[in-house]
Amino acid sequence: MKGIIFNLLEEAIVERHGADAWDGLLDGLGLDGVYTSLGSYPDTEVYRIVEGAAALDGRSPAETLRWFGRQALALMAGRYPAYFAAHTNALPFLLSVNSMIHPEVRKVYPGADVPTFGFRTEPSGALLMTYDSPRRLCALAHGFIDGAAEHFGETAEVEHLECLHRGASACLCRVTFRRAEAV
Repeated sequence: MKGIIFNLLEEAIVERHGADAWDGLLDGLGLDGVYTSLGSYPDTEVYRIVEGAAALDGRSPAETLRWFGRQALALMAGRYPAYFAAHTNALPFLLSVNSMIHPEVRKVYPGADVPTFGFRTEPSGALLMTYDSPRRLCALAHGFIDGAAEHFGETAEVEHLECLHRGASACLCRVTFRRAEAV
């Protein structure tokens, strides 16, 4: 896994719990924590960090991945505003992942192994999205969707119809975006 994911995870955990929590988490896991954005690191290290972060908050690893996805999306919007500027809402942004965002990720982070997404619109206007990756980080993808909705002033309802964690060959989600109600 590319180091940028570790960097974003560190930033999210430090923002929530402080630098000492990040250092303590790494020490407790026996990890050195030196992750450069362009470096590649074993997937098992991010899984271990997520499990440790989950214990900090009393959440499951899946809930922590979803939280991290929301936080990471907001951090990426600050770092890479051009990816977001061309869109006025979350749906076209999400649809640009395969055609615009992942090709750019591969340019900036050579060797990045990104998931594959498939998209189909239902007559109701909901989006059917497939997610396929040997990393099985569908909860992270769900968090990215939540974060994109939040970024564009919307809410997202994500239904996991089929899941890699339940024996499916890929995840299938129904995604419905709505404008957030004014407070």
